[in-house]
Order: sequence, then C-alpha cells, then structure tokens
Amino acid sequence: MMPARLKTFARAALLGATLGLLAGCSIFGGKDDETNNANKDAANYRERSVEQIYADGWRAIGAGAWDLCAATFNEVDRQHPYSAWARRAMLISAFCSYQSNAYTQAIATADQYISLHPGSNEVAYAFYIKAISLYEQIVDIGRDQSNTEGALVALQDVVQRFPDTEYARDATLKID
Repeated sequence: MMPARLKTFARAALLGATLGLLAGCSIFGGKDDETNNANKDAANYRERSVEQIYADGWRAIGAGAWDLCAATFNEVDRQHPYSAWARRAMLISAFCSYQSNAYTQAIATADQYISLHPGSNEVAYAFYIKAISLYEQIVDIGRDQSNTEGALVALQDVVQRFPDTEYARDATLKID
C-alpha cells in the first residue's frame, strides 16, 4: 500500500512542478521577451573587422540614422574592446546618441569614456558632449532646475579643465 501512495505522490509532485513551470513561462512574459530579444541579438551577432564596422557606421552617419550609427559604433567596443579604434568609436557613439536626442545615453557613454580614458587627448570632447547633452535637457526656466544646475556644473567643468579649447569657448557662451 505504501509504494502505491508513493507513486501517486511522485506523480502529483511531477505534475505540480510541470504546471508551475508552464505557468511561470506565461506569467512572466515580459522577462522572457527580454531574454528572447537578447538571445536574438546574440544569434544575429556577426564578427566583422573594425574597418567593416566603421564603414557601416559612417554610412549610417551619411544617412542621418543616428540611432543605428550609435549602435554600430558600440559594436566596435563589443567586438574589439582593447583596440585604439574602440576608444574613438565610444566618442562617435556618444555624439550619435546626442544627435538622436538620446541625451541619457550620450551622457552615459561620455561618462564611460571619461572614466576609462581620463588622460586621452579627446577627453575634452567627452566632457563637452556630456555638458551639451545636459544643456539640451533644459526645458523651461519655470520648472525644476536640476537639469539647469547639472548643465551649468558640466559646462563650468569644461571651461575650467580645458580653457584653451573650442569647447571652452562654446561652453562659456552657453553659461552666459
């Protein structure tokens, strides 16, 4: 009698676990969709040379497809992370994000560049991209001034750190 009960219990447990897994898949559809999209991106991954990626990126710039351009230049860092090309691609990606009005992404990419390459010759441009991305988010002087304060601090940072650059001149005009 005990083995039959054990079999029934095992079957019930297996059925419950199976139903739980199936219910979990349908209940958390959003999470699975994100996972599926990530897997689709991984499946679409094509290894390319730096030259090919840059050529695709410049074509996107020529077409004014700024979102595509930013994603293309991000691919340089993903496929060739320690190359000199990756450092330059990061700045181009920040600029393309700025051009597509994706200011949060532009700021994040510029911050990443600043933290990874603080001694670079182009770091002034990264600070500038960050500052003008903050500046462009100033909506109305009658509203919350946190964007204005952030932009002012970033613009003053450009002027103080890089006083002899064209970026400092533009930042000074924006501060005024």
